[in-house]
Amino acid sequence: MTVTGPRTRLAVWGSPIAHSRSPQLHLAAYAALGLDWRYERREVGAERFDESVASLDDTWRGLSLTMPLKEGAFRIAVERDRRAELTGAVNTLLLGPGGPRGVNTDVGGLVRALGDAGVRAVETARVIGAGATASSALVALSELGASRVDVLARRPDAARGLVVLGSRLGMDVRARPLGEDPATLADVVIGTLPGGAALAEKDADAALTDAPVLLDVAYSPWPSALAERQRLRGGAAVSGLGMLLHQALLQVRFFANGDVDEPLAAEDDVLAAMRAALMGD
Repeated sequence: MTVTGPRTRLAVWGSPIAHSRSPQLHLAAYAALGLDWRYERREVGAERFDESVASLDDTWRGLSLTMPLKEGAFRIAVERDRRAELTGAVNTLLLGPGGPRGVNTDVGGLVRALGDAGVRAVETARVIGAGATASSALVALSELGASRVDVLARRPDAARGLVVLGSRLGMDVRARPLGEDPATLADVVIGTLPGGAALAEKDADAALTDAPVLLDVAYSPWPSALAERQRLRGGAAVSGLGMLLHQALLQVRFFANGDVDEPLAAEDDVLAAMRAALMGD
């Protein structure tokens, strides 16, 4: 493991941030690794992001970013991974004298969470919502082999950027209105709406048609309205806690090793400690 220098402070920033469960996950990981690192929450809005980063001293190792800071983090990162470049979003910054390095661990979190649900290969899929998380969902589906994805949105025009992203990924991505009968079957549906978002039952049922698995990135409240409809249909509904867990593990890799692809020492034990912290909260 590569851990150097006095940089022992980390935090999750965003607005709102009080609900974030990242501190439990990260502190459990660092305890399992024997690292005496601090990890806290901080309320930071987009308008204060640049000055807040500039104010950090050399005791700071890195930042986890949630909304509305992912685009700002993308902008200031001097180096970005492929997933960040594709989505235009950075949710993790590793700080250092050469400037902040940025990665997107949301994509990997989705891929791993789908794998936990038994979804390791995808041909066709649906994504509900056209926001920033939908971009990560498209990249994750591309990595799982998807060739056709329907993006379901209240305003299909809002999904034009996702159609362009799909083209870059070599996928046939089509924007369709919520509630429209699906044009194709789907191996999986990924819901990217906030947990409390209202969704008419008829719209949910149309989106879930014939899909054996729903992964809803929401996890509070749970089950979400979308998950309830999926369960009533007899399908599997997976909460966003798995995505949260796995994207955090990739962040810990980045903070400890400088590389999201380099496993941690005793990583199975670290993941178990993080999972226990998440479930015990």
